[in-house]
Amino acid sequence: MAPSKKGPEEFPPQTKYALKENTVTQVDQPFYQHYDTGVPIAIDMGSYQLRAGLTNSNTPNNIFPTLMARYRERKSNQLLTLVGNDVYRDPLIRSSIKSPFDGSIITNWDYVETIFDYTFAHLNVQSTNESVNNPIIMTEPPATTLNYRKGLYEMLFETYNAPQVTFGIDSLFSYYANTNGKPQDAIVIGSGHQSTHVIPVCQGKGVLSQTKRIDWGGDQSQQFLGKLLALKYPYFPSRLTPANTTNIFQDHCYVSEDYQHDLKHILDMDILESKDIVLQAPVEIVPEKKKSEEEIAAQTLKRREQGKRLQEQAKVRRQEKLLQKQQEYEYFVNFKSEFEFLTPGEVQKRLQTENFDDLSDFNKYFTNLEKSIKKQEHNEEDSDDEGFNDGNIDPLTAWPLVGIPDEQLNAEEIKEKRKQKLHKGNYEARQKSLEDKRREEEERAQYEQEQKEWRERDMEGWCSSKRIELAQIIHRVKERNKLLESFKDRKSMAAQQRMRSIADLANDENGSTNAASRKRRRNANATIDNDPNDTFGANDDDWNAYRDITNVNLEEEQAEDSKVILKLEEELLTYDANFHHEDTLAAQTTFDWKNSSLHKFIHGPRPNISLAMELEGLEQDEIAAHPEIIMKNHQLHVNVERIRVPEILFQPHIAGLDQAGITEVCDDLVNRRLGKFETDSPSYNVIKDVFITGGLSNLPNFDTRIVNEFTGFLPIGAPLRVRKAQDATIDPWKGMKLWSDTNECKGSYVTKAEFEEYGPEYIKEHGLGNVCLME
Repeated sequence: MAPSKKGPEEFPPQTKYALKENTVTQVDQPFYQHYDTGVPIAIDMGSYQLRAGLTNSNTPNNIFPTLMARYRERKSNQLLTLVGNDVYRDPLIRSSIKSPFDGSIITNWDYVETIFDYTFAHLNVQSTNESVNNPIIMTEPPATTLNYRKGLYEMLFETYNAPQVTFGIDSLFSYYANTNGKPQDAIVIGSGHQSTHVIPVCQGKGVLSQTKRIDWGGDQSQQFLGKLLALKYPYFPSRLTPANTTNIFQDHCYVSEDYQHDLKHILDMDILESKDIVLQAPVEIVPEKKKSEEEIAAQTLKRREQGKRLQEQAKVRRQEKLLQKQQEYEYFVNFKSEFEFLTPGEVQKRLQTENFDDLSDFNKYFTNLEKSIKKQEHNEEDSDDEGFNDGNIDPLTAWPLVGIPDEQLNAEEIKEKRKQKLHKGNYEARQKSLEDKRREEEERAQYEQEQKEWRERDMEGWCSSKRIELAQIIHRVKERNKLLESFKDRKSMAAQQRMRSIADLANDENGSTNAASRKRRRNANATIDNDPNDTFGANDDDWNAYRDITNVNLEEEQAEDSKVILKLEEELLTYDANFHHEDTLAAQTTFDWKNSSLHKFIHGPRPNISLAMELEGLEQDEIAAHPEIIMKNHQLHVNVERIRVPEILFQPHIAGLDQAGITEVCDDLVNRRLGKFETDSPSYNVIKDVFITGGLSNLPNFDTRIVNEFTGFLPIGAPLRVRKAQDATIDPWKGMKLWSDTNECKGSYVTKAEFEEYGPEYIKEHGLGNVCLME
């Protein structure tokens, strides 16, 4: 059999990436070894991660997820509490994982206290008065709620007895770190886990009155990606966890530089080859146990014996039915012979006793019974040589009564003669059928021999001849298909011709001009049952009109040509090395996957291997159990989603969010809210430093897209500068560490006494934090 054309050289295997879960850090959280009383502790607590350390270090000592879990250990029956990465160490604990956050708001302060206990323990906080004797610097979101700050004040002052506390905005701390403590004018775009903020900075201070928030961040992105993949693969065998979708988003999504252009062309074959990402979910393929030759032979023998047993049982049932029909036939033969001596009235009474309506009803049943017996006897003789052994029958002596006239026979001999005539007819029919089969086999054998000699003599000529013959038949089939399709269009010539034929047949009562119709109309008493002029059907060609109307001829011709095509394709697949499964009519008439956007969207830039296996002749069960198919069913193709999910930051309506995107917010901020765009104005100065920070700033092309978007709404020659944070994860903590040594920080602490006097509404304003709403 000819191999497939499309080998590995044309479709190389795609790189497969593992569908990752949360990777557990094997190294335990370190304990800080340089603790010193009075040194500020910087805590950057977000809804995704917490970063904490003393400011006498260059980096945070502890970075871990803001998660905890409580579960009862079975052996010791103790209630254990795990925090951070420890919650992923045991798969049984994962169902108990909790977060103190609901969105960007803290809803469980018990969990926060546990996380703080864990943090201070790993910072090796030492105390003689059961207090944390260090100032605390913490981050908070812009325009934080009173309940949020009140809870943190009470936690730090009343539970841990911290001497003084101050708060700041994480994205502004990140900007402070990336300016080496010298902030000027800028636009800070902070895209975090729960939201994205656009904060203008003028003269080193955040302008909170012009700050805008977009309710979209990393958490919503991974949830939206999970929904897209669930909709794309509704029957995917594994359930995608939040950890799966988070890793897919972080590892494979990127910001499109020109979304509309990329969306239009991402499913083009040449582009899809590089953009399509294949993710392989874990799957265990159990190798099928190979059976020994003895087991296969035993199974084959068992199936054969079972088949013979079923055949024998069926044969017995058929013979019983045949015997019953023969007895019934003999009874009705005698019954019919009595009619010669009865009057019509007596015949009708006899028929009614046998449940027949009249003589025509009886004759119809009798004729059908006779045909059924002949057909069944013929089939039995063809299918079973033991039933009738024609070799032991001498046609000259087997039926002696057939040639004797009925006048010379008595009633019993006439009955026997009828049976012998029936048997003789069956015998002759069998002999004719056997002769036809022998002749067909001889012709087939002769044809095969001629074809074999032709192939041995001139294989190339034989292949060319068969290809030409196949092409002619396929062309004929396609033309016929076009004709059948044209019948669906009522304006086509073929459809109009058929309508004319129908109109001619139905026009007898409406003025048909042929002679037969005129005669019929002159005979006013004629009906459809007794019209002597109605000769329709006397000629077999009359019925072709109905065949033309119903397309029976075309469909029969299509069926015959299809059989010939299959036979020619089978021969070419066997002997022609250049004829492949892709050249067959079935493969050609299937959809072209390269032009199917749906196929490329779901299966990537590769053909569907299950269709190829069907063309190879494999059964559906074999295809479903094939290891390659099992692996394929556990794969995700991520292509359009790679740019669609990050694009929501610029077009929130994609996710149904009724808000402005980053571009619209920044355009409104620069061209309207910060005043007229002119030299040395605030709007002119802030575009000199557009700073991007937060977890989503790690997406590739984020800064390039910001440049393209700002260029679109800024005047030509505007001094635009866009940059990203050096390390968006720990830059806010570095900014707090750098800021802790300044006089501004020392004057921004709120002491416990001030908290008790002014309440949680009171804060001391500084350039990197929120504003105080108290008068």
